[in-house]
Amino acid sequence: MSAPRLDIDALLDDRSVGVIVCCGSGGVGKTTTAAAIGLRAANRGRSVCVLTIDPARRLAQSMGLTELDNTPRPVPGIEGDGSLSAMMLDMKRTFDEIVEAHSDAERAQAILDNPFYQALSSSFAGTQEYMAMEKLGQLRVESSQGPRWDLIVVDTPPSRSALDFLDAPKRLGSFLDGRLIRVLTAPARAGGRMSARVFSASIGLFTSALNKVIGAQVLRDLQTFVTSFDALFGGFRERAEQTYAQLQAPDTRFLVVAAPESDALREASYFVQRLEAEQMPLAGLVLNRVQEVRLPGLSASTARAGAERLNGEHVLVAELLRMHADRMETAQRQAHLAGSFTGAHPRVPVASVIALADDVHDLDGLRLVGDLLARS
Repeated sequence: MSAPRLDIDALLDDRSVGVIVCCGSGGVGKTTTAAAIGLRAANRGRSVCVLTIDPARRLAQSMGLTELDNTPRPVPGIEGDGSLSAMMLDMKRTFDEIVEAHSDAERAQAILDNPFYQALSSSFAGTQEYMAMEKLGQLRVESSQGPRWDLIVVDTPPSRSALDFLDAPKRLGSFLDGRLIRVLTAPARAGGRMSARVFSASIGLFTSALNKVIGAQVLRDLQTFVTSFDALFGGFRERAEQTYAQLQAPDTRFLVVAAPESDALREASYFVQRLEAEQMPLAGLVLNRVQEVRLPGLSASTARAGAERLNGEHVLVAELLRMHADRMETAQRQAHLAGSFTGAHPRVPVASVIALADDVHDLDGLRLVGDLLARS
C-alpha cells in the first residue's frame, strides 16, 4: 500500500499553521528535522523560532552559532525575506521563571533556595517535557503581543518514549496531587495552632519511617518546600491543563519523526494513535535515514552471486557487489517496515529523507535536508 505524500512546502506556506511540533523517540533525527524545517520556512518568507531541547547542542553548531540558551538568538545567513531565531531550553531557568512570575520576591527566593525544589526542577521525571511546553506557551504569548514570529518549531526532548512529551503535564499534576504532598500542605492550609496539631496527627504515623528512608533534613526541606510552594500548586495544575490544550489548538501541527527501524516505527505508531485519540492535528510522518538504492535493477541475490564468482580475480569489484547487496537488503527491510506502518495508518502522509554520508553540521547541510524533505 502506497502512503500519501507529505508536502512539506505546503505545510510551511500555510499561514494558519503557527506551531510545528517534531516528536518521536530518541535518536531518530528530531533536532536535525526541526532545524531543517525552520530554515526552509525562513527561506520561504516565514518569521521562525526553533526551540530545541537536545542536550548534544548540535543545533547551535549547524546554525553557525557559538551557543544557544534560554533566549532566542537570530541565525545569520537566511535567504529571502524571512528570519530565523533559535534557542535551547534551559529547563531549570524556565521553572525558575514560573516561580518568580507567580510569587512575591520573598517567597520566590525561599522556593529557589530550597534543596528539594532544586532537585525537582533539575531532575524530576517529566519536568523537561513539561517545561518545553511551558516555553512554547511563553513564545506564543510573545508572538501574540507583537509581530515577532509567525511560526514556532519545537524539537521535543530526546526521551526513550515519544509519549513522554504528551504525558508530562499529567505526570506533574499527579505529583502535585499526590497523597504525601496533600498531607505536607495540610498545615499551611489549616493555619494557626490548629495547623500544627493537624500536621502532627496526619504525618505522625509515618514521620519516623520517612526519617529512616530519606533522612530528617530531607524531610524538613520537603516540608518547607511544599509549605512555600502551596500557593502555586493550583496554578501549576491549571497551567498544565492550558499547556496541554495548546497542543490541541487549530494552529498546531505534529510531525512524527522516525527512523526505518522496528522500535522507532513502533513508537511512531503509538504516537499516531495517541494523537488521534486526543484529537491533536497530525501533519504526517518524516522517515529519516532511508537507504538509497543506486542500481535498483541489480538484485541482492544476483550481486552476491556475482561477487562469489569474481572474488578470486577481481576482489575490488566483488566487494562493491557485496556492498550493493547489503544496501539492497537494508532497503528491502526498511521498505517492509515502512509498509507495515502505512498498512496500520494508511491516511498518514509520509516524507522520506535518504541517509546522508556525513552528519549535518552547517546551514548547507540543513538546506540539503530541507530539499530532500520537499522532494520526497
